[in-house]
Amino acid sequence: MSLYARSSESDPAEEQAAGEQAGSRNPFRVLREHRNFRVFWTGQTLSLIGTWMQTMAVGWLSLELSNSAFIVGLVASMGAVPIVLFSMHAGALVDLGNKLCIVRITQALFLLQAAVLFAVTVTGHVSIAFLVVLSLVQGCLSAVEIPARQSLIIQLVGRNDLQPAIAINSSGFNLARVLGPAVGGIVIGKLGIAWCFGLNAVSFGWVLFGLSRIRLEGTVNSGSEGAEAKLRMPTSGSEGGGRGLRTILRQTTDGAVEGLRHLMQPGSVRELLILVTIGAVLGGPFISIMPVVARDQLGLGAEGYGALLAMLGIGGLIGALLVAGPVSHRAHKGPVLIGAALMFPVLLLAFAYTQVLWLAYVLLLLTGGAMIMFNALSNGVLQLLVEERFRGRLMAFYSLVFVGLSQAVGAFALGALARAITASHAIGASAVVLAGASAVAWRRGRFWREI
Repeated sequence: MSLYARSSESDPAEEQAAGEQAGSRNPFRVLREHRNFRVFWTGQTLSLIGTWMQTMAVGWLSLELSNSAFIVGLVASMGAVPIVLFSMHAGALVDLGNKLCIVRITQALFLLQAAVLFAVTVTGHVSIAFLVVLSLVQGCLSAVEIPARQSLIIQLVGRNDLQPAIAINSSGFNLARVLGPAVGGIVIGKLGIAWCFGLNAVSFGWVLFGLSRIRLEGTVNSGSEGAEAKLRMPTSGSEGGGRGLRTILRQTTDGAVEGLRHLMQPGSVRELLILVTIGAVLGGPFISIMPVVARDQLGLGAEGYGALLAMLGIGGLIGALLVAGPVSHRAHKGPVLIGAALMFPVLLLAFAYTQVLWLAYVLLLLTGGAMIMFNALSNGVLQLLVEERFRGRLMAFYSLVFVGLSQAVGAFALGALARAITASHAIGASAVVLAGASAVAWRRGRFWREI
């Protein structure tokens, strides 16, 4: 097994045995045993319900204002541009600083962004241009917040419980995906679309409350001497403000380059990251043009669109719980990971062309399960393969492809393709190419046999 970046403080075989002994098929064990993670997960999940309400509402509002699949994809993609441009620098910054503090600050700024969106919508001043600007602001915050939040999890639960914790974190994400769009559709029908944004702003209070209760007694030891010396924040007393800022910029740039070189070394990490990147660009963006599929192919309104997203979330929730429980208990997770990678595009292709509502629900349920099983497993495996000092940059790269390239490239291209050849053909074409890439990884890749 080519775990080229294992921690040097313990033997891999002993660590795996300890993890299996401590493991449990109960997917909720990590919530019971780790107070900090329980507090973190509860606040995040409640906040994510509001975030999914806002995501659903922004997509529907974009369609109402423009009546264009291209504009819907454009608005979705704009939030990813800062992630594409700045993620690796942000990851280096995360490795420099206090991850918990960074998450607290960015969550507070998310609250402010949602409040502004509520204000301009409820007063009737919202426009496509304003949605694009706020989407860019959200992208700038996400570029920093995502790697900080993802790399914080190991400090809350430790190495042995990292995989089930990531899966449980995904279950909260998908529980919110179920409840958020469903509640959002009701809110739009009863109160108006602006209140999806207002309630999202209120929901950030939950996550900020949870983050305020987390107390970290120490950090995870990477086991690598001198790891912290390569990236060190300059002190205000030793350098002037301008010079200190230039030092930070130089360190983050050097750190970003170092991180990319490390991640691109031959081995399991690079192979898995290639498949993750292809899947993110070709598979994830179908959600951005779901409003078009819901309205034009299935004849649904806002509430029906919310129900489709909810069904996708239910599937994801089931998949996440499977990973947190029985899959995390397995000694070898590679076959499950590659199986999910192969199943997802096949199910997506079938969904692209169905015009039967109940069948669309079933296909989205299965699609959500396969998608989240692949995402959660790849996230956990990758974090265990790298040293602590590179974890922020790994998660920055992960967000770069899953959020940045998926939206800035994938959603934009899919929206343009949907405008030219219809949404169903656009999703179907992406699914066929992704299925081919997954088949190549299955036949030629070594990573899934080694993990």
